[in-house]
Amino acid sequence: MKNRFFIILLGLFAITSYAQQDAQFTQYMYNTININPAYAGSRGVLSVFGLHRTQWVGLDGAPTTNSFSINTPVNNSNIGLGLSVINDRIGPSDESSISADVSYSIKTSETFKLSFGVKGTANLLNIDFTKVSKYNPYDNLAQYNIDNKFSPNVGAGIYFHSNKTYVGFSIPNFLETEHYNKSSTSPSKTVATERMHYHFIAGHVFDLNETIKFKPAILTKLVQGTPLQVDASANFLFNEKFVLGAAYRWDAAASLLAGFQVNKSWFIGYSYDMETSKLANYNSGSHEIFLRFELFNNIENIVSPRFF
Repeated sequence: MKNRFFIILLGLFAITSYAQQDAQFTQYMYNTININPAYAGSRGVLSVFGLHRTQWVGLDGAPTTNSFSINTPVNNSNIGLGLSVINDRIGPSDESSISADVSYSIKTSETFKLSFGVKGTANLLNIDFTKVSKYNPYDNLAQYNIDNKFSPNVGAGIYFHSNKTYVGFSIPNFLETEHYNKSSTSPSKTVATERMHYHFIAGHVFDLNETIKFKPAILTKLVQGTPLQVDASANFLFNEKFVLGAAYRWDAAASLLAGFQVNKSWFIGYSYDMETSKLANYNSGSHEIFLRFELFNNIENIVSPRFF
C-alpha cells in the first residue's frame, strides 16, 4: 500500500511541480564539476568519476541517479576542460543531461587560484504517464507522454581555491525552461519547470597531526519555489588512505560517509543517508557509491594528494 501511495505522490509531483530540482548528491565534494564548471581541471590531473545513487530504498518510483564525469587541465596552461553525464529517474520521469565545461584560472598568490567556468548543457526529458495512478482519467494533461523533450542550457561559476581551502559560487542553469504537453488541450499547463539553482560551497582542511586531516564543508542550494537546502559535512582523512565522516542535510537527512584510497590513482567511496523527515516511515534510507580514477603526469601531483 505504501509503495502505491508513493508512486502516486511522485507522479503528481512530476505533473504539477513548479520548480524541478537538479539531481541530488550526498558526496558532492568529490563531484563538484556537476554543480560548478570552474572546478574543471582544478585538481591538476586527469580525473574520471562515476557515481550511482539509490534514494529512498524500498519505494516504487523512488529516485535513482547515475553520474559520470571527466575533467582535466590542458597541458601547462590555465585552461581546464570537463565533460559530465547525469541520468536521473524519479517516478514516471527520466531525465538525462550532457554537459561540457571550460574553466580559466588566475594565480592570485603563491597558494591560491581564482577560477572562472562556463557550462553548456543538453537535457532530454521523458515522462511516461502510464506509470501514474490517475484520480481523473479524463485529465488532458496526462493523456500524452513526453518523449525526448530537448532543451539546451548554459551556466557559470567561480571557484577560489588552494590545496587546503575552497570557496565557490555557481548557477549551473541560467535558462528557465518549461516542459509541457503540446498535444494537450491545455498546453499552458506546466509539467515541469527548470528553475535557476544558486550553489555556494566552502571547505577547509585542517592538519590535526601528521596522520590525521579534518575537513569541514558546506553546500547551500537555493531554488525559487523550494526551501533553502543546506548540507554540512565533516570528514577525517587518516594516513592519506581512509576517510570517515558524517553529514547533515537540513530538515531532510543525516549521512555517514566512508572512503578508501586504494592506490595513488584509485579512490572508492560510499555514503548512507538516514531520513529525518516523515519520509523515514516509507523507506529504509539512501545509498551512494562512487569510484574515482586519476592519471598523474608529474611527481609533484603524486606526493601532494588533495582532500577535495
